[in-house]
Amino acid sequence: MQGDGTPQGASVRAMTEALVIGAGPAGLMAAEAMAGAGLRVTVAEAKPSVGRKLLMAGKSGLNLTRAEPFEAFMAAYGDRAGHLRPMLAAFGPDQVRHWAEGLGQPLFTGSTGRVFPRAMKASPLLRAWLARLDGLGVRIRTRWRWTGRDGRGVLFDTPEGARALAPRVTVLACGGASWARLGSDGAWAAHFPADVAPFRPANMGFDIAWSAHMAPYRGQPVKGVALHAGRAVSRGEFVITASGIEGGGIYEVSAALRDGAALTLDLLPDLGHDEIAARLARARRGDSHGNRLRKALRLSPVKSALAMEFARGAPDLAAALKALPVPLIGPRPMDQAISTAGGLRFGALDAGLMLRARPGTFAAGEMLDWEAPTGGYLLTACLATGLWAGRHAAAWAARPCPG
Repeated sequence: MQGDGTPQGASVRAMTEALVIGAGPAGLMAAEAMAGAGLRVTVAEAKPSVGRKLLMAGKSGLNLTRAEPFEAFMAAYGDRAGHLRPMLAAFGPDQVRHWAEGLGQPLFTGSTGRVFPRAMKASPLLRAWLARLDGLGVRIRTRWRWTGRDGRGVLFDTPEGARALAPRVTVLACGGASWARLGSDGAWAAHFPADVAPFRPANMGFDIAWSAHMAPYRGQPVKGVALHAGRAVSRGEFVITASGIEGGGIYEVSAALRDGAALTLDLLPDLGHDEIAARLARARRGDSHGNRLRKALRLSPVKSALAMEFARGAPDLAAALKALPVPLIGPRPMDQAISTAGGLRFGALDAGLMLRARPGTFAAGEMLDWEAPTGGYLLTACLATGLWAGRHAAAWAARPCPG
């Protein structure tokens, strides 16, 4: 060890005023806020490039945020809405749209209220954002993996060997514990053993023991249904997979399912039980079960297959089609989830997202203990908490030095 408490061969760069660990949306937003306040900012990213999860999300269309009344938007955050409310009030859906347009990205709103860049992909937005950060003097260091603290330095393994930075303020934006190959492996939790709620998968698919009858329907979307899990309801679509079900509709109710609620499907949400029963009664007597569903109710082949899978022999077929029980084996592995619940407890943070036990260190993004469904809610909250932490970190750094 050197005399200053840092590992032999490591260098302490005291000129770093502000450090961000993690170059996802929350980290980059924190960097923008601090650089905009005049701080010299270094962003350390463990992976070879930045924004990897953002780019992956954008492959199917980058859903930035949601166009809906603010209270309806806040409801998506469940029992964490109170903690996130001031951050989302300061930088919510309207502000996200203005920010993206300010980066030269024209937007459009889909029929369900989801807001996308016209380019659909994340790469044009990310390129414009990185150019802005470069203009603000933000330095980005890739392949820098945070390993902890020692003495007065924040320690990293880098391609050039061990390094230590001594920032005035630090914002942690290390992500959750899903998609490890993109950088969110949850390894940072070992640094805060007393302050981290256990990670659980969120926005994930579920396994089902399909019969061979369902094999032809793998990869097919199921549309025009309502999914019920306890009090949670979704009208989104989902996809039949070899092992179960995936997709936005199931993600919207995945938290309730993960926590023990049963899944039922309303295959005909726009028809009442009596109307369904009347149509079935008018079906030709000699028709097969499948033909009755197709001719009398105009069910799509995949919906008919689901009915055959889980409602065959039901004494009241109309009732079964309105509340089709779908037995789940369990959620897909956490690393295959889009996001995670758990993380740094809000009780370990002050109102500015600073760790109470580590003055000058802030946290933001998915590493905080909150969850929300896909559909713009995740990204908006990551941006909002990153901005909030960055602004409060900049204010902390502006305080007079003790003594």
